Amino acid sequence: MKRILPLSRVDLHLHSTISDGTWTPEQIVAEARRLGMLAISIADHDHLGGVEPAVRAAAGSGIEVIPAVEINTDHCDTDVHILGYHIDPTHQPLNRELARVRDARLERNRRILKRLEALGCAIEEQRVIELADGGSVGRPHIAAALVESGYVGTQAEAFDRWLARDRPGFVERYRLEPAQAIAHIRKAGGVAVLAHPAKVRNDQLIPALIEQGLRGIEAYHYDHTAAQARHYVTLAEQLDLLITGGTDSHGPNADRPVAMGSVPVPEEVPALLKQAWERRR
Repeated sequence: MKRILPLSRVDLHLHSTISDGTWTPEQIVAEARRLGMLAISIADHDHLGGVEPAVRAAAGSGIEVIPAVEINTDHCDTDVHILGYHIDPTHQPLNRELARVRDARLERNRRILKRLEALGCAIEEQRVIELADGGSVGRPHIAAALVESGYVGTQAEAFDRWLARDRPGFVERYRLEPAQAIAHIRKAGGVAVLAHPAKVRNDQLIPALIEQGLRGIEAYHYDHTAAQARHYVTLAEQLDLLITGGTDSHGPNADRPVAMGSVPVPEEVPALLKQAWERRR
């Protein structure tokens, strides 16, 4: 990944090796120090394990590490990711629910592998785990193992033949609804924010989420165009929602490397987020 000075000194959407990133929490903080960042959040998928190591690594640096998580949810067969900020990382009910989600993912993988074996495609679970390289194991890694073993030519073919919905290797897994994730975040003392809304492609869902406790929209995101960012800033203002942002960077060795701070997030965002958190306490 090319090292450049950041467009922003605020990045509230980063992933570490605790989920599917390629840098440890400590490495993320070291990069944040190098870049002169003001505030960061490690928002790992369905896991809070990266928060405390990052807080320890940032001690005395002047970098604010905002505790965060990204919870993968499902609404009408659409992925809806909910970010939680200023969460208590030791909150046991939330940690238990996140562990349940992760365990369900592992069980789903095993069931997929059994189905593939019955279809004549024997794949070792350990090899799939190795291909995930410390990240959350899922269907893309199973697809990579199928390519590696010569059963298909590409990962896209693996999905088309076996792994996509309604294909013979597909297995449903336990997932939360957005309202459940928002409730868990609130109970853990946090502020719930809709992640990368342009990827959800359903702005009509946002008012219902507000009724359930949503407090913000991630208007600034690497996958948002400038026009989309302006749209969600305007929408947030109309709906009296917080505006947050970040790169969604998974580190320098990810399939799509994205540099920390490469999305222009206003520097006042962390302070406004903290004010909202303090009001709800």
